[in-house]
Amino acid sequence: MTNFNSYMSLALDQARLAGERGEVPVGAVLIDPQGHVVAKDGNRTREMSDPSAHAEVLVIRSACAALRSERLVGYSLYVTLEPCPMCAMVISASRIARLYYGASDAKSGGVAQGPRIFSHSQAHHIPEVYDGIAGAESEQLLRAFFAAKRD
Repeated sequence: MTNFNSYMSLALDQARLAGERGEVPVGAVLIDPQGHVVAKDGNRTREMSDPSAHAEVLVIRSACAALRSERLVGYSLYVTLEPCPMCAMVISASRIARLYYGASDAKSGGVAQGPRIFSHSQAHHIPEVYDGIAGAESEQLLRAFFAAKRD
């Protein structure tokens, strides 16, 4: 379990960095089957002027480019917020084995909320899903970020 906590800690670090850049504080870390960190990043939608530049998509793109493959069989993804439907489809298409996420997203989630992408027959692959990992800390980052925007 020590490695598990450290991976979510890395995702939380990426979320904090995203928030400091003015992005919604969501971070992701991708781990290869041997337990090595392959990619880590936070949201960059504003920075890149790209609505698809979510943390999950960025780490998946980075790893696929490095491997020169569109498949990440056996890889694990740690993300601080429940993936949206777009990210869930990318996770499915890339064949990621395990998804660990922190906070649930009642408004925009696509895994346990909303369209529940992995329960559809159109999902090419269904990863193992573990939710609520460091959920309170992930939620606090998001609450603080949006509270500061309202002030």
